[in-house]
Amino acid sequence: MDDDWEIPNALQPDPVDYGFDLRPRLDAVVAVKSLIPPDAFTAPTLGVEREGSAVLIDAPNGRGGLFLTIGYLITEAETIWLTANNGRVAQGHALAVDPETGFGLIQALGRLDGITPMELGDSHSLKSGDPMILAAAGGASHAVAARVAARQPFAGYWEYILEEAIFSAPAHPHWGGAACIGGDGRLMGVGSLILQQGEPGGRRLDLNMVVPIQELTPILPALLRQGRSDRPPLPWLGLLAMEEEEGVSVGSVTRGAPADLAGVRPKDRILAVGGEGVTDLATLWRAVRAQGNAGVPVPLRLERGTRVINLTLMSSERRKFLKAPRLH
Repeated sequence: MDDDWEIPNALQPDPVDYGFDLRPRLDAVVAVKSLIPPDAFTAPTLGVEREGSAVLIDAPNGRGGLFLTIGYLITEAETIWLTANNGRVAQGHALAVDPETGFGLIQALGRLDGITPMELGDSHSLKSGDPMILAAAGGASHAVAARVAARQPFAGYWEYILEEAIFSAPAHPHWGGAACIGGDGRLMGVGSLILQQGEPGGRRLDLNMVVPIQELTPILPALLRQGRSDRPPLPWLGLLAMEEEEGVSVGSVTRGAPADLAGVRPKDRILAVGGEGVTDLATLWRAVRAQGNAGVPVPLRLERGTRVINLTLMSSERRKFLKAPRLH
């Protein structure tokens, strides 16, 4: 991430507008740099060098130096560096990545003195129109004073769905792992991506999608205890899907994954899952999850050219395709 960038003054949060001390919250957000092996499963799509932000949080078991980030920054990471706003640097370890929520946890392996954890908030209370701050590492000049644009489901092409995501505007240009700070000064979520939405008159509105903290609190003890959630793993097919005017089609298939082994091909149109019609990404992923846990058969009805074909995929667990983090 380029350290020379700054948010325009008009978009930066003004400390006098908030009923809490803004500086320690911003100082809790640190820069993350991850190095991933070239042969890692996610290297071709996410790269071997990833940069973003993470926020220091309190752990329920009293573990110090625990940072929350967005999981794609540290998935299969071999080396992680954390840099605080005061210039202090520490190596980190990828403690947990939860593919269902998208969160990642980093354990600092050295001390980063001078920063205090941010308290976790109640993201259920965050509603459309509420003020918030989306803060990347670097202090006020790297933070955006924003508002909640919407609370609604989000479905991603990579077999991902959140039923109540946070959408914020104006958008932050360095959203990955940025801290979503609510009007009460507590952590409401972590930045995941940027989206473009059309407006009347042909204008474009850029939004950030934020994973709400409500997705973390039920699974945090298990992530700390065993590096993964206690919930049964969801069925994973190993395909990327795209929404088009005529429906949902397969963009690509992961080699060796269930979709590949069953004969699914790019450009196949997905008509139904287990008898339930598919009209968009959300209905697709909900229908797949409705079949059961990872390992369950997933019947797909596909349109390929002029033919309609039926295939049954033996779903797997996404984690099995990923490299485990190195132990330090």
